[in-house]
Amino acid sequence: MSAPRSGIAHYWVALRAMLVLTVALGVAYPLVVTGIGQVALPAQANGSIETVDGDPVGSALIGQSFSDAEGNPLPEWFQPRPSAAGDGYDAGASSGSNYGPENADLIAAIKERKAQIAEFNGVSPDDIPADALTASSSGLDPHISPEYALLQVDRIAAARDLSADDVRALVEEHIQARDLGYLGEPTVNVLQLNIALEALQA
Repeated sequence: MSAPRSGIAHYWVALRAMLVLTVALGVAYPLVVTGIGQVALPAQANGSIETVDGDPVGSALIGQSFSDAEGNPLPEWFQPRPSAAGDGYDAGASSGSNYGPENADLIAAIKERKAQIAEFNGVSPDDIPADALTASSSGLDPHISPEYALLQVDRIAAARDLSADDVRALVEEHIQARDLGYLGEPTVNVLQLNIALEALQA
């Protein structure tokens, strides 16, 4: 029968295990995962940053507002859905409102948004889709429905002195199909659409 290990031997075993696991899980594993990401999905691994003339203007994965300093929506841009993250699209405070469908504050907010969007776009309140009135669970959804994008076409065409047909065609070009053909709903990425919109007049 072998003699039991001393206390120092136990510490040495623990130290070696810690060193091996630190190298394997703290160095090798992150390097492998990072390498796979850079090779297989480089854009997503680097934040899906969109650029204009080489300058970053935002991430296609995180929504942002297109409003003036007072928070008023700018008529020449496609507008995103509402956000409950901080003061709106605050990536450091991602969250939804957590209001239930019968919450009085949520009902009042939807009624107010519906009136504002109808007036802003010159449309009937009955034509406004649900995603234009409600925030996503993260508050950072970068997408809107094709219906909401198309609803904004006439207002943007007038603000930019463009043909409504040209703006509508741009929206249709940017409709993203369901994932794998059946998951979720068709969407439009607001940042990518606005970049393409700006390029129309470049």
